[in-house]
Amino acid sequence: MTSRRLVIADDLRHQITTGRLGPGDRLPSESALADRYKVSTATLRSALAVLQGEGLVEKIHGKGNFVRRPLRKITYVGGWGTLDPRTAADVDLRVTVRTTALPARGHLTALLKVDYGSPVTEILRLSYEGESPHSLVRVYVPRDLTPTTTLAGAWSETRFSVPDSPPAEVHETVSARLPTPDEASTLRINTALAVLAITRVAADNTGRVVEAALLVFPGDRVDAVFSTHHVIEERQTHR
Repeated sequence: MTSRRLVIADDLRHQITTGRLGPGDRLPSESALADRYKVSTATLRSALAVLQGEGLVEKIHGKGNFVRRPLRKITYVGGWGTLDPRTAADVDLRVTVRTTALPARGHLTALLKVDYGSPVTEILRLSYEGESPHSLVRVYVPRDLTPTTTLAGAWSETRFSVPDSPPAEVHETVSARLPTPDEASTLRINTALAVLAITRVAADNTGRVVEAALLVFPGDRVDAVFSTHHVIEERQTHR
């Protein structure tokens, strides 16, 4: 026998896919929906969680549940954290940037190769497509290397990095995993939706780490592309 939560999810899904509920529409309150379907609020929320996991509905804290607008994918190009220029122009992203001074602790000491308590600047970047969060990026830079320009202006919609000269070496670790509760809340996604997590560490030609970045993308909103370019040396033959 089909559970009530799946019956409710099927009905709401049908309303969304047939256009009775359009992108951006606010659903009735959870209590009103629970009364309509004659179920408990817990069962109703479980049904909504099914649709949230499918990317059809998003819950905005303090506002309610909304039909999610179709989100376009972006392409992350590995190597120095840019968006593919072929897709960047097609994605209208709004970006918020916040900087915080803090001491290096825990994993940051290992990522940045600095002593415990060393001064670090955290740059928190959250991008949105419309009102929907699209990506979450935390960048950590040793305090003495923090750009003197206005960081909010230095970060653009097409970059996931502080725009300084390219580093000598970039090491990226990519994994697919479930989001942490904080990531799920910030990105407004279901905790069962996988995210693409990229840890990028950049170093200069002396081996000093100049930046460590932690990037998190909902798995349904990004493709990651990594290209390797081999340099072939041409040797002139002397006779």
